[in-house]
Amino acid sequence: MDYSKLKVSELRQRLRDRGLTTKGIKSELVSKLVKADKMYQQTNTKVSLKQLITANGSTRPEHKHLLSDRRERELQRQERASLTLWRKPLLTTYYFWLEICVIIVGWGHRLWLNKKKVSFGLSVFLLLSIICVLDGPHQEYLNSTWAKLSWCVYWIGLGILSSVGLGTGLHTFLLYLGPHIAAVTLASFECQSVDFPQPPYPDEIICPKEVPEGAVITIWNVISKVRLEAFMWGAGTALGELPPYFMAKAARLTGEDPDNEDYAEFESFMENSGEKQKDFVTRLKFAVQNLVQRVGFIGILACASIPNPLFDLAGITCGHFLVPFWTFFGATIIGKAVIKMHIQKFFVVLVFSEHHVETLVNIVGTIPKVGAMVQLPFKEYLEGQKAKLHHKPGTYSKQGTNWLSWIFEKVIIVMVMYFVISIINSMAQSYAKRLQGEQSKKYRDK
Repeated sequence: MDYSKLKVSELRQRLRDRGLTTKGIKSELVSKLVKADKMYQQTNTKVSLKQLITANGSTRPEHKHLLSDRRERELQRQERASLTLWRKPLLTTYYFWLEICVIIVGWGHRLWLNKKKVSFGLSVFLLLSIICVLDGPHQEYLNSTWAKLSWCVYWIGLGILSSVGLGTGLHTFLLYLGPHIAAVTLASFECQSVDFPQPPYPDEIICPKEVPEGAVITIWNVISKVRLEAFMWGAGTALGELPPYFMAKAARLTGEDPDNEDYAEFESFMENSGEKQKDFVTRLKFAVQNLVQRVGFIGILACASIPNPLFDLAGITCGHFLVPFWTFFGATIIGKAVIKMHIQKFFVVLVFSEHHVETLVNIVGTIPKVGAMVQLPFKEYLEGQKAKLHHKPGTYSKQGTNWLSWIFEKVIIVMVMYFVISIINSMAQSYAKRLQGEQSKKYRDK
């Protein structure tokens, strides 16, 4: 269709109908519509476009219906994508709360259907609560076990948030685990020991009162000190990779389209696997897919053992080709929680070891004009951190806020806020998807 013959108001109306932005001059509006038409023609269908055309050039009726359904779903995806707090704040917030209500009702219904299991679980919980309240020598072991368990659950939860994120991952390694490893590293070299008093460690790090003469701290000592939290965080990231795997596996077994953007992208890869790809990212995605598909356990292990933002595609590939669960999850947890975490720990510990930090601060001071100005707060921050290590628990008074700490705190706040906003958008779009499914069902019933 020649969109250039339409008026600007008509072009904008067509863009609104497709959930696209309407800003720009006429040529830009025309370009957006042309690109949208091309995208519709290349919609990710289980039946390729070559199969939709018969020998005489006509389209089969059943294929017409299938193609129209695919285009309708693509329009619905675009409409849902426009449902964000910065575009439609009131509607997005309203759908968000409705989705929460739907989830609560759904969980309540599941609990009601499993009354026996729920009753058993409540009985066990009540029994454990009574045991925890009663005084006795067992309290020491309970407190120790509870502290260790809560510490592990905390890092597993952060790992899950990093890889799932309900639409976008929260970079919990950069925000939490990385700084924790860095703090332990700095403290270890300052104290010449990793035997921090417990408690207050891990809530607070202070140097032990007595340190053996001639004690030498190595990188491996620090790595061993943070091994538990690093492993739990890595295990959490492995658990977060399961939803794409189960989604793709269910779609393959049932034959139903899950209407998921990542799965649609995977199907597009499958259709275009024989074509030569020029884009580097696309070639990289094909490489991950082929490695997982052809090599199996070793391929999954290789993809999981290196920082790989495309690992979701590996999970979808394993689910689509019905790779056994323990083959996928076993390789994933070994790669992420053991191999990759040791690589990341080694890098962080190496960078924040005492002599490397001092060298870095000296290098900052050699920067022309601003070096001395930037070097001073770095030195103050390191001196402040070292001073905290040599005080008694509860006696250290904060001497003011360093601007480096202030910036880091604000970065954390911004990233957490963005994460929360993404959750709200994702849940609102999920409710919109429910409404679209109900409307489509009513239309088909008619």
